[in-house]
Order: sequence, then structure tokens, then C-alpha cells
Amino acid sequence: MLSKRIIPCLDVRDGRLTKGVKFKGNVDIGDPVDMARFYSDEGADELVFYDITASSEDRGIMLRVVEEVASKTFIPFSVGGGIRNVADMRAVLLAGAEKISVNSAAVRTPEIISQGAAAFGSQCIVVGMDVLKVDTSQSIPSGYEVVIHGGRTPTGLDALAWAGKVQELGAGEICLNSIDADGTKEGYELTLTRLISEAVSIPVIASGGAGKPEHLADALNQGLASAALVASIVHFGEYSIRGIKDILADQGIKVRQVW
Repeated sequence: MLSKRIIPCLDVRDGRLTKGVKFKGNVDIGDPVDMARFYSDEGADELVFYDITASSEDRGIMLRVVEEVASKTFIPFSVGGGIRNVADMRAVLLAGAEKISVNSAAVRTPEIISQGAAAFGSQCIVVGMDVLKVDTSQSIPSGYEVVIHGGRTPTGLDALAWAGKVQELGAGEICLNSIDADGTKEGYELTLTRLISEAVSIPVIASGGAGKPEHLADALNQGLASAALVASIVHFGEYSIRGIKDILADQGIKVRQVW
């Protein structure tokens, strides 16, 4: 059995680490390079780095920050936000990232997934899905809709159907974020997480809602996720990566131990 991964999420705006609730009310909480190095030393399995306004502001990603983060860490590292084509992907990988995350661009031009997988391998391509719970309809039979541009723009895409499509196109992983749960610290959206995890054979990262280690255990066990993204609970010092892993291990969940 593969170890479950714990992945701190670094949301960056204007070169600074930021955090909000349900994609609103973001506050400045520090330097992303310093935090990336800290989490690497703490025993995080990977890092996720999102330039959260690059897509909505129609600009490229801040490669300088990517280079600095990559130079200070020694664990796999994915980058998303403002990636629109294979050339952007190549630039991010050359800046030091191991993976590229596409979200809004994948919805607008799904072929970017297959193009990226063909150029760099599926293992490099993560598709981010920001999802809202909505009323069930003919177009959204699962009751979960994909939204883009940092949650600002509904797409009409059913999350379950979109997950199957991105796997078919060559994505190596899905990062599944519930906007309803994001930043609430009340737990991951387990129904959504399990729905997507059961529908695809590629790894699913649960994102949005972690408030205590038990929430991660629920996402990894009940939600069948391969990994759990964390932000608020570690950014604000409520729990450490080491402490979370110790608690998960005590519950019988296989994690990479930190010595």
C-alpha cells in the first residue's frame, strides 16, 4: 500500500502567502519561500503552490517566486495559476517545479491536458477542480459543479463527468477542492471526495476544510483520497506536519514518517 501524502498548500497573491475562507477575505500570512522551506524541513510529502489571481488577472505566473521556492525545498512541488499552454508548463518545470496544475485553462481548452501529458508525462499533470455543491439538474446530475477563476465563474460542468474526462485526456492526478468547505476548518467534503475517488483510477488529493487531524483521517479513509491538502491548520500553527503524521499513524494510516 502506498503511503498517504500530506501536502501544504501555498496560495500566493502579489508574491505573498495568503489565506481566506471560501476564496474570500484573504489575509497576508507571510513569505511563501520561508514557509515552503519550513514545511519541507517539517516532513511534508509535497507542496502545492498556487498563484491565485494569475488566471483572473489574465497574466503569467510569477516564475521568480517559483525558482526561489524550488531552490529552498527538497520535496516534489506543483505549481498552478496562469498556465495557459505547453510553453508555460515548460517554463514552470524549468523554474524547478516537478508538476504543473491546470484548472481554468483545462476547462477552457481541455487539450492542454493531453498536450502536457504528451510533452512531459502524465505524472507531471495535475488537474485542479474547484467545486461548488448546487441543486441537482439535468446538466449537473451529481449536484456538484466545477467553477473557475478562483470560484468566480460557474462552468456548467458536472464535477463527476469532468473528473472522468480529465483522466481520459491524460491527467496524472486530480486536486479536488470544495469551495463550500474551503477554509472553514469543519472537515473535507467527504461525499464529493469519495464520489470522485471511486470514479477515477488516478490519485485524488482532498482539499478544503481541514481543521484537525481527524479530518484528514476521514478524507483518506472514508473519502478514499490518496493525499490531503492542508493550509489554515498548519499556516497558523495549530498543528505541525509532524504532529499530524503521528496522529494519522496512530490511527493505522500509512504515512511517511518524519525522523
